[in-house]
Amino acid sequence: MYSSVRERLVHLHHCRGIGWKSIARLFQLDASLASIFTLPYATLASYLSITKEQSLLFFQDLHSITIQSMIKTYKEKDIHIVTVFDKEYPHLLRHIYEPPWVLYAKGNLEWMNLHKIISIVGTRTPTSEGLQAVQVLVQPLVKKGWVIVSGLALGIDTAAHQTAIQYGGKTIAVIAGGLFHIYPKQNRGLAKQMMRNQLIISEYPPYTKPQKWQFPLRNRIISGLSLGTVIIEASERSGSLITADFALEQGREVFSVPGSIFSEQKRGTNRLIQQGAKLVLCAEDIMDEFAHLFH
Repeated sequence: MYSSVRERLVHLHHCRGIGWKSIARLFQLDASLASIFTLPYATLASYLSITKEQSLLFFQDLHSITIQSMIKTYKEKDIHIVTVFDKEYPHLLRHIYEPPWVLYAKGNLEWMNLHKIISIVGTRTPTSEGLQAVQVLVQPLVKKGWVIVSGLALGIDTAAHQTAIQYGGKTIAVIAGGLFHIYPKQNRGLAKQMMRNQLIISEYPPYTKPQKWQFPLRNRIISGLSLGTVIIEASERSGSLITADFALEQGREVFSVPGSIFSEQKRGTNRLIQQGAKLVLCAEDIMDEFAHLFH
């Protein structure tokens, strides 16, 4: 059926009912994953700690010919499949906790492995000051060859991608859900443009519809691809702060743009500075932190 562990992994990655930990268990059971496809249902179900409903779905998909033919169509659609076994897999991402087993990418694949990668995230409801901060930081960064990573969300994320493009820079979007289900709808045009000239990646197979729980998880990839994460405007309950937490866990730098104590959108960023994030007033404040890596 499949001739390599890589192809078997991609098939498993399309199966419903299992997640990161189940795939890790299947690797423990058989490092080549070959026997997984021949084991009886009861054996597999007893080995995986998932519900009966999940194990039935998994077993059904494991033996689904539809999945095999679906994977074959990605090539025609210029979708790259990058597994942890491939040399194209982003080197920084390999070192995070629970790195994605598989990435689905459309665009300039080699950008994931460039050395100067920084992520810029923030609120979906930015102030004009926040949008100005994106301009002030992104322009000098891309001029110095930095790749800007963000999450294609409305607000600061969108501005970060657009500003990088505006100044002829490189930008990568990490999305929740699959490449065929761009969310939010307002960014479909931007996503199309980025799939042609930039890069969009997801850890979910292309036909996956975005679910709420995928958004916090995709933040670990945003921070994991990057040497550091810059937060521009975030309320105290903002998803951007999840990205900052992941960056800290991953041993990456966290930068924060300060703001008025009276602005809701600055509460989270000011709090980050209080907790030790590096205060950013200009792009040099970010680049200086990494100067020792690139002299």
